[in-house]
Amino acid sequence: MSFLIAPLTIACISGVLAALIALIDKVVNNYGECKIDINEGTKVETVNGGDHLLSLLSTKGIFLPSACGGKGSCGACKCQVTTDVGPHLPTETPYLTKEEMADNVRLACQIKVKSDLSIHIPEELFNVKQFNATVLSIKDLTYDIKEVVFDLGEESITFHSGMYVQIVVPPYAKVKGSTQRAYSMSSRPLDHNKVELLIRLVPGGIATTYVHENLKEGDKMGLIGPFGDFRRSSTDSIMLCVAGGSGMAPFKSILHDMIDSNVTNRDVWYFFGARSLRDMFYMDEMRALEKENSWFHFVPALSEPMEEDNWTGETGLITDVLDRFIKDSIGVEKDLEGYLCGSPGMINACNNVMTNNGIPIEKIYYDSFA
Repeated sequence: MSFLIAPLTIACISGVLAALIALIDKVVNNYGECKIDINEGTKVETVNGGDHLLSLLSTKGIFLPSACGGKGSCGACKCQVTTDVGPHLPTETPYLTKEEMADNVRLACQIKVKSDLSIHIPEELFNVKQFNATVLSIKDLTYDIKEVVFDLGEESITFHSGMYVQIVVPPYAKVKGSTQRAYSMSSRPLDHNKVELLIRLVPGGIATTYVHENLKEGDKMGLIGPFGDFRRSSTDSIMLCVAGGSGMAPFKSILHDMIDSNVTNRDVWYFFGARSLRDMFYMDEMRALEKENSWFHFVPALSEPMEEDNWTGETGLITDVLDRFIKDSIGVEKDLEGYLCGSPGMINACNNVMTNNGIPIEKIYYDSFA
C-alpha cells in the first residue's frame, strides 16, 4: 500500500489548496451589491460585484456586442466608463484608439465591477435582447456554407438590413463553455418573426463546427441582437456592393429591403466573387431580382473557374472586375458609394480600387469579418 501514499498525499494537498483558494476568492472578491448607472440615470441596475461588467449587464438584459463571448479577443464590447476604474489593461489597448482611450472607452469584458460605477452606451442597445429561437430549416448552399433559418415564435425582432446577431453555442464535445459568434442577418427586415443566417464552416471553428455538424432542425438556440451600424445610406448615390462567400448575407437583406420599401431611385451594382462554380450560390435568385428590377445589376465572377464549370461570365479577381466595370460600364464621373462585406484583406483591396477611381473613403462602408 505504500505506493498509494504519495498520490494520496498530493491529492489531499491539492484539495486543501483548491478549497483555500475558493475561500479566499469568496472573501476577497466579495464586493457586495454595486450599482451600475447607465447613461446618467436612464437605467440604474443593482448587481452583485465581483464579475465582469459585460456579464453583469447581460444578467440584467442589457447586451453589448461581443463576438467572442467575453474572452477579450474581439474588441466589440466597448463602452464609456466615466467612473475611475484604473488604467487601461494590456488586454484592452490593442482594440482601442488613442481617442477612445482618452475618452475613457473600455472593454466591458475586461472591467471587473468592484464598486458603484457609471457608464455610457448607445441608446439603441436597450432594444437588444436574447431570443430563444427554434431552428426552422437548414439548407446546404455550397459544400461549406449553410443557410439556417430560425423561428422566433411569439417574439419579434426589429432591425435594419445590414445588422447582425450573435448565436449562443452551448458546450459540446470538448468545448466546455458557452461560445458566442456574430453573423449578419440575410433575412428581410419586414419578417419580424424569423432570422436567416449564412454560416460558412471554418476549419476548427467552435461555432461553425457546431452548426455544421451538430445543429438540427427543431433545436433551440440562443440569439442575441440586433447589433451593428452597417446600413444603406439615405442618398441617391449609385451603390457598388462587393462580397464573396457568406458576405452575401447583408446584401441579400439590403436588396430585399429596398424592394419591400419600393426604393428604386438608385442603381445597385453587386459584385460577387468566388473561386469556382461550386462556391457560387443564390444565382437563380439574384438573376431573378436583376430581371425584375432594372436598377439592380448582378456581376458574379470566378477567379479560378474549372473546366467543367463551363463558365461564360466574368473571370478574375473581384477587385479587377470591379475596377473594369467602374471604368468601362458605370463611369468614374458618377456619384458612387462603396459597400463591402468580407475579410479585412478583401476590404482593403476594394478600398484601394474604389479610392483610386475617385470614391472618397468616407463614402465607403464596410462590414468586416475574419
